Amino acid sequence: MIDIRSFRSLGHADHGWLNARHHFSFANYYDPARMGWGAIRVWNDDEIAAQSGFPPHPHNDMEIITYVRQGAITHQDSMGNQGRTEAGDVQVMSAGTGVRHAEYNLENETTTLFQIWVQTDQRGAQPSWGARQFPKADRAGTFVTLASGFDGDGDSLRINAAARVMGATLKAGETAELALDPARHVYLVPVNGALEVNGVRAEARDGVAITGEEKIALRAIEDTEIVLVDAR
Repeated sequence: MIDIRSFRSLGHADHGWLNARHHFSFANYYDPARMGWGAIRVWNDDEIAAQSGFPPHPHNDMEIITYVRQGAITHQDSMGNQGRTEAGDVQVMSAGTGVRHAEYNLENETTTLFQIWVQTDQRGAQPSWGARQFPKADRAGTFVTLASGFDGDGDSLRINAAARVMGATLKAGETAELALDPARHVYLVPVNGALEVNGVRAEARDGVAITGEEKIALRAIEDTEIVLVDAR
């Protein structure tokens, strides 16, 4: 099954400093048909105005992945971690037993990012945070694992869930394939250009919900960047 969730159908909240689209029910947006996708609970498409951001707030027992598309985000948390994550790079936070964190756009331009929450497989774990650079050139024409809960996934960031976050960049006309477990739930979003997924067209920032497929064949209609989560 391949289900296209068009960008215009997503939940929307405009707070002035934050213009957010919600792929799944979140905050004041509620759709009983979109409560998540497998263990993927949140996928927010956020535009954060310059010199603004999320003040300190708590989380627990959730794996939170931030993929920065434009600009940069600066992280601070109650564990003493601080870091600045730029466009194309990724940060992860395993909230575990509980942590307070703040995410600020300290840049002079709008920052855009995906904030993705995956349900943890290790409730009550020690909280942790990490960030890494992932050069887009390394993802040209192929998928690279950015964050993973599986052993053997190279230099990917670690999360406490049986899930993978992957990224790829495709030029117009390029193709890529990815083998899947049909019992799992995959969700992908093309960042900035249209593509076809097993012959089904998705526009930039549409959500593509996939299950029951043994593989996906992607063809870029326009130059695009792809973020994908494979979860239980």
